[in-house]
Amino acid sequence: MKKIDICLTPELIHQHDLTGTVVVVIDILRASSSITTGIAHGVKAIRPVESLGECRELKLKGHIGAAERGGKKVGGFDIGNSPFSYMNPEFEGKKIAMTTTNGTETLRKSKGALQVLIGSFLNYSALLTYVERLPCDILLHCAGWKGKVNMEDTLFAGAIVFGLKQMFEYNSDVPLMAANLYKQARNNLKSAIEGSSHVSRLLNLGLEKDIDFCLKFDEYKIIPVLKGDYITKLKLSDMLF
Repeated sequence: MKKIDICLTPELIHQHDLTGTVVVVIDILRASSSITTGIAHGVKAIRPVESLGECRELKLKGHIGAAERGGKKVGGFDIGNSPFSYMNPEFEGKKIAMTTTNGTETLRKSKGALQVLIGSFLNYSALLTYVERLPCDILLHCAGWKGKVNMEDTLFAGAIVFGLKQMFEYNSDVPLMAANLYKQARNNLKSAIEGSSHVSRLLNLGLEKDIDFCLKFDEYKIIPVLKGDYITKLKLSDMLF
């Protein structure tokens, strides 16, 4: 039987064998939500990079520069990590170079998997429909916050496990824990994450609008996929069944 597991933080990824596995990268607040939004709004491709220097170099070569640290937009770049900034119609057909506090590191550490997808509440049903048909094991890779576990990513991972309705065998206790957490919280996700560290951080920055948007289900019907160095929209030719 196919197996599913959850890596609660990139610091634990060494415990998982990515060979032959499809990885779903999760950074709800806000990288995976922003990536999904950008691709849905016509951005051609997004290149995740870890350093500000590399992002700056790509900006000089014609990419839109998106940089965030500690929840704040970094000076000298075009945008930060708000999904609303990725809705700019001027970005349609263009490439974005992106660096964030947690999400881009999680993407790098997911390389080596059979396929790397981007998951968010915004594309929940599209992602669920795809992964439930996959013939291989699934790993839900949560970005967390600076190496630590966080509530919102764990809740989304639990939502995926819950939605799959035991079609996959649990490879550890974590999927069961996360699914139970989601079952308790699903009727009011915002209330469930209220007081959590990253929500508090973003609220202090006046970003409640971002939080509300990132908790919306099924705004988009697309799935971003990492192909080489760039994230693009999953096409029929990319599907593994």
